[in-house]
Amino acid sequence: MSQSLNTHHNTTPPNVPNLAMLIPMLAAIVAITPLAIDMYLPAMSNIAQTYSTHVTTVQQSLSIYLAGYALGMLTFGPLADRFGRRPLVIFGLSGFTVISFFISICSSIEVFLALRFVQAFIGAAATVVVPGYIKEVYGDNTAKGMSYVSLIMMLAPLLAPSLGSLILELGEWPLIFLSQSCYAIALLLIVLFKLKMPSDKAADTRSKQSFFAAYKTVLTRQGVKVNITCGVLTSFAFFCYLTASPFIYMEVFGLDKTLFAVLFSTNVGALMLANIINSRIVTRYGSSRMLFVATVFGSLAATGLLIVNIVDLSYHYTVAMLIPLMGCLGIMSVNADAIVLMKFKKETGTATAVIGTLRFGFGSLAGPLLAFFYTGTAVPFSALMLISVVMVMACLLYQRTQPYNP
Repeated sequence: MSQSLNTHHNTTPPNVPNLAMLIPMLAAIVAITPLAIDMYLPAMSNIAQTYSTHVTTVQQSLSIYLAGYALGMLTFGPLADRFGRRPLVIFGLSGFTVISFFISICSSIEVFLALRFVQAFIGAAATVVVPGYIKEVYGDNTAKGMSYVSLIMMLAPLLAPSLGSLILELGEWPLIFLSQSCYAIALLLIVLFKLKMPSDKAADTRSKQSFFAAYKTVLTRQGVKVNITCGVLTSFAFFCYLTASPFIYMEVFGLDKTLFAVLFSTNVGALMLANIINSRIVTRYGSSRMLFVATVFGSLAATGLLIVNIVDLSYHYTVAMLIPLMGCLGIMSVNADAIVLMKFKKETGTATAVIGTLRFGFGSLAGPLLAFFYTGTAVPFSALMLISVVMVMACLLYQRTQPYNP
């Protein structure tokens, strides 16, 4: 992959670090979020025992983390545009290092929950700048760079629960957060010596707008709202799968944990393959066409998913429909985001904050909606995924009727 990373196109800015090193480094920065979310999942009951509380109280730390992360993106996105990306990365990784260490030694569940919020809030400072760096390097081929980062970053949620379980075999749960602290400080050292981009020194590339003016610019730019909506709907479909898959596979279809893990990994594999395919052909066909074609095929797969569950076929058919559907969602996601980022020169951090906050906000609705429509079958989950993809198609068709077509 290193060769293709270095030969993406002929408009790479001068003095950019070797892409074979830069892209994994940016992916590793973004990966602090899935690592912080997924690594401690196997330890929830242990944490509850330590603090003499119920496991549902510990589970609240997930929602608290997502809230902190969303608020952090909203705060640091415009700041990155105004003061530069590098200071935000250094601040974010430094803060994440310190807070992760304090979580490992905190003495009460209340302090644990508060520190999880701060961990997410500060960590967002480092991750919110990554799409801007990718756009700086890849220019018109931003979707290609986003695919590479997504491809590498997907290893984090795939490996994080297993890493957490392994750490629990070696010691107590505080070691999980101590390892997160060590990961962040190692990454910080690499960033200090290796992350030196042209935009970090060029003050003319920074936005002069105030905090709220930056958000107004992003939200009023022509053609942006539709593509942000496409990305949010795609993310909602992802969250529907993530929220419902354990119940669907293990409760509805009666599969054991091992087979569930294999099938879950298979869908992650489909996402990774989709990003490889997208990175290879998006420069030829463009993000708009890739988004539209992926949505067409995604609609077909989602329709098939709903049908096989309405007629109550075996889990094999659900798996067969989910694999192409998850692949299409992967292509839809990176291209919708790339189209939005391409519309801004100095407000990429703010645009990333808007995208990320809306994705997490609407994604968090997946759980309550699935609970509201609960029938004990896989039909509600299938229907919600189909509705999401069809709404993306409606957005794209609406966009084509407008005088301005990005």
